[in-house]
Amino acid sequence: MELAGSENFPVASRLLPRRYRTHLLAIYGFARLADTIGDEARGNRLAQLDWLEADLERAPAGAAAHPLVRRLTPLIDELGVPLAPFRALIAANRVDQHRTRYETFDDLLGYCALSAAPVGHLVLAVFRATTPERTAWSDAVCAGLQVVEHLQDIGEDARRGRVYVPVADQRQFGVEVSDLHAPTASGALRRLVAFECDRARALLGSGRPLVASLRGWARVAIAGYVAGGEASLDAIAAAGYDVLAHQCTPRPRRLVAHAAPLLVHR
Repeated sequence: MELAGSENFPVASRLLPRRYRTHLLAIYGFARLADTIGDEARGNRLAQLDWLEADLERAPAGAAAHPLVRRLTPLIDELGVPLAPFRALIAANRVDQHRTRYETFDDLLGYCALSAAPVGHLVLAVFRATTPERTAWSDAVCAGLQVVEHLQDIGEDARRGRVYVPVADQRQFGVEVSDLHAPTASGALRRLVAFECDRARALLGSGRPLVASLRGWARVAIAGYVAGGEASLDAIAAAGYDVLAHQCTPRPRRLVAHAAPLLVHR
């Protein structure tokens, strides 16, 4: 599991005043810590995730042992942020320890509700911008960002034994799991990736009303995250949807090209 929008999350944060940047990077650091344990830790990963959740419970009192968890204490104190979104990120990594396939796109979106949506909830909380409508838009954007990262990392995930492309879609396009281990993408896999890119772009479309509803630094930050996802989709398309042979990272000018209309749109 990867944090939604992790490629552009810290980049966008650098543009912001310190009071926001500190909180956002604390969120990013915790999410990356949970991901690292879930993806790379040696030994009993579930036990280590349990330890992380126990350490999280100590964060409100400022008694967490891990430095990245201690960084959450000011966020919790100043903004009254609940622990539930952080618990969900840990839960997503627990899911990764036993679930390696998703039958349908709806099943995958259910996973994104744990692995991605909580990040959006936390970002809105940092800017004191949470409303039911914005939360719904944010959930769609974060799911789109998560799908983008899954597409970028198809080969890497397959080597870990995980496939985040829905089984039903693989079947529809005639793609086998063995195709994900090839040095280059087959024609069938490219068509499948293009199909999933269209789905991700539709989800990212919720970023337009979300950004339009915001003002100030919140608008700048979230426009950056949405634009990063759209620029990543452009990079995948530019590579001919061959996500196995190419590292499809967004170009800065494409990110700016997507962010500019979001920032001026009313």
